[in-house]
Amino acid sequence: MTGSEQPTEEQKGYLRQMAKTRGYVLDYHKVLVAEDLPFMRAVNDLLAVSYTGRRRLDRKTKELVFIAVLTALGAGKEHIKAHIEVAKREGATKEEVLELLEMLIMPCGAPKFMLGYEVWAESFPVRRVDLDQP
Repeated sequence: MTGSEQPTEEQKGYLRQMAKTRGYVLDYHKVLVAEDLPFMRAVNDLLAVSYTGRRRLDRKTKELVFIAVLTALGAGKEHIKAHIEVAKREGATKEEVLELLEMLIMPCGAPKFMLGYEVWAESFPVRRVDLDQP
């Protein structure tokens, strides 16, 4: 598809279904649906078995795992945030997500923890203790 071509109804419908199944879509999903729909379908077929389909783990647990793995790998904030938002919809609490991220500091180091922390702090209302200014 060139830059001037309009998306087909098939492409739009597929992207809508992705959003419904995953609970989010990222920009690269939109691009791949437009540029290489067969590849995007193949990726989603794998994800249907390993992630979005119902098997033994519930969706909240799968989202928490995704948050940990994406943070440990240094994924983009937008990708981590998408999974935090789905985890929240599935019942994950602010405290659970923070504890999960805190578990990463020893095996992954402070920079990876800070990446996750920054996304967490943007995703939940957080409290702070400020020093009194003299």
